[in-house]
Amino acid sequence: MIPATRTAPDRTARFGVAFIGVLLIAVNLRVSFVSVGPVLANISGELELSSAAAGFLTGLPLIVFAVFSPVAPGFAARLGLDRALWMSLLILASGIVLRSLPVPGFIWAGTGLIGLAIAFLNVLVPSLVKRDFPMKVSQVTGSYTATQAAFAAIGAAVVVPLAQTSPAGWRLALGIWVGLALIAMAVLLPWLRRHSPGAAEAAKPAVSYRSPWGSALGWQVTIFMGLQSIAFYVLMAWLPTIEQSRGVPAATAGFHLSLFLLVSVFASLVAGGILHRGSDQRLVSFASGALMFVTFLGLALAPDLILLWVLLGAVGCGSLIVIALSLFSLRSVNYPQAASLSGMAQSVGYALAAVGPVMFGALRDVSGDWTLPLLATAGIMVLLALTGVLAGRDRVISASHAV
Repeated sequence: MIPATRTAPDRTARFGVAFIGVLLIAVNLRVSFVSVGPVLANISGELELSSAAAGFLTGLPLIVFAVFSPVAPGFAARLGLDRALWMSLLILASGIVLRSLPVPGFIWAGTGLIGLAIAFLNVLVPSLVKRDFPMKVSQVTGSYTATQAAFAAIGAAVVVPLAQTSPAGWRLALGIWVGLALIAMAVLLPWLRRHSPGAAEAAKPAVSYRSPWGSALGWQVTIFMGLQSIAFYVLMAWLPTIEQSRGVPAATAGFHLSLFLLVSVFASLVAGGILHRGSDQRLVSFASGALMFVTFLGLALAPDLILLWVLLGAVGCGSLIVIALSLFSLRSVNYPQAASLSGMAQSVGYALAAVGPVMFGALRDVSGDWTLPLLATAGIMVLLALTGVLAGRDRVISASHAV
């Protein structure tokens, strides 16, 4: 927080540096993860991975997210929030380098470190937003969510050409993303040096708070996070396959996926701009969940309108992630509690995200077509919309207000 004794230029500079820091962290949150999919066939061929092993490689970060997200608040409490974020970027850079080295087993170790780093960053960035931008939570969350989606789209678009044109192939195409982490670390390092270790965290929070694990509201936010994660990761995992099985050319299916990511960028920005305008977030949460219900229902019953469902799904997913991340700050009394709620919600959320695509595929195998899994997911989206109404109410988790 900015002390009242600081001058207006000091406060503006502090705000600017903090905002740039958030955006620099955001560019690293997805790109090193989503860029694996387009070159997975190259990786599998060179390393002789089975389909199961290749699937585990892409799912490993999600598993790490689920396991280590609850650890992040304690990590930040020990090091201080700013240093914990910087150390997470260092872990990310190390993981990217290890993943690209031609040493047996390093791809697994590197992927695990990448998952660990992104788990910490995912949890701690909402806490940073709560601390430094308490009056602009939704706007800043929309900006950093849009930024991470934009760089994910860029990564998905350029990784294959890089792999095809480089003698090092997929290793260089995945390894170049270490540059983004190093840039963020370099820009943020001088800011860390101007502050004593843990200075911001040295004082105990002025407002007491309860653990979100024992709060009904905490679980409502957590379930909302998990269900919206299912929507996004099911579409990321299966949408191109669904389209191709229905006669859509592979190139067109790839274009639809890129369009999905691009539209979600603008949806995130719009959602960030409107979240703070009402007294609560019930309407926008319900409407975004309803969009996802229509998307999956449309994919099941009217597949000829595929482009419409892609666009609606992009708007829904782009809005939902901003809402979910904003709720970590909006439903907490201070930034340590925001970190605790973020860790809880993302742990459960990514566990569901890892299970969702697998269950979707299992239903496809059982039924023999896409109708059953799509309708089942549409039913889950009804629960998402209803949970959004509960999580979107104007209240916070505190010792005196648990529901």
